[in-house]
Amino acid sequence: MSTIRTTLGRLVARPLVKWLLGGALVAFVAVLPLIDLVVPGVLPGSTYTPGTLQLLALSLIFAALALSYHVLFGITGLLSFGHALYFAVGAYGLGVILERTGLSLLPAIGLTLVGALVVATLLGAVSLRVSGISFAMVTLAFAQAGSVLIRRNPDVTGGEEGLGLATEQVPDFLVGVVDTRNLFWVALAVLVLVFLAVRWFERSRAGHVAAAVRENELRVRVLGLPPFPAKLVAFVIGSVLAAISGMLYLLLQSGVTPRAVSADFTLTILVIVVLGGVGSRWGAVIGAVVYTLLDQRLTALAGSDAIAGLPPVLRVPLSEPLFILGTLFILVVLFLPGGIVGLAGRVARRRTAEDARDRLEETT
Repeated sequence: MSTIRTTLGRLVARPLVKWLLGGALVAFVAVLPLIDLVVPGVLPGSTYTPGTLQLLALSLIFAALALSYHVLFGITGLLSFGHALYFAVGAYGLGVILERTGLSLLPAIGLTLVGALVVATLLGAVSLRVSGISFAMVTLAFAQAGSVLIRRNPDVTGGEEGLGLATEQVPDFLVGVVDTRNLFWVALAVLVLVFLAVRWFERSRAGHVAAAVRENELRVRVLGLPPFPAKLVAFVIGSVLAAISGMLYLLLQSGVTPRAVSADFTLTILVIVVLGGVGSRWGAVIGAVVYTLLDQRLTALAGSDAIAGLPPVLRVPLSEPLFILGTLFILVVLFLPGGIVGLAGRVARRRTAEDARDRLEETT
């Protein structure tokens, strides 16, 4: 009886500990704009400065975007090469609505969400008629079509120059360098909501069916469960969450460029998910933060005097941040197949096994 009580106590305590640790982490991140915290070599300055807060807010936005891709790839096993399209739908959709209609921010956000929902449902219903590489190619084709529409309509989207934010329709506390910390807090709130939404989907019936489809779609069909509705729900949820990330990106950057819909941006999202750990919500978050900080620091390193003084055989590749990031990605795939979270999990399991071994030795 005591053994059963101990086991039940552990089952109850583990989720509680996770929630407490998660809440403490969110609280710590929330107070960063109010304290003078310096992390040399990682952050460009103190955590209360606008430049650092913008970098951290960008990390949070990319974390929310990575979570949206986790719904497709990590949960459902849908490899999409066009996920950036829905990020661009959010960013460009909100920008165009604010500029053309004169609506205030909240109604414009609502209208953009409706548009993203319609686009995701229509394109998802078409894309999901195929699977595997065919699905990836169809999503890439839709993204390329979106890129052409953005680049060839400069009167609406700004073309190659990008689209600026109509600040007249945005509340004053979200505009300007001084108010970067408000955008940081908004980004943190959005990330928490996206995280909870993804967690809810994972534990829902549709989420369980989607996970089963990832493992073996034929078995799901044999059991009499239609895989298409579950995949479509996952596709729409992931796309709408990506659009929310895009809207927040527009507010933070005060504009958006055509790169937001490019195929290489979708590959960046994929790299983030793999770096953190495929199939893990925390992996998506950690991978986004690590990637964003690495990208920023490696860009600064590429233009430093230390790299300029190297021989050409080293200076040329090391002066390209993408070369360094690509090399790191290859190393992670080869030596850390579970990503950063997978490494942490292996270390934790090893410690647990060692503790169990030590207890066994003590009892014997």
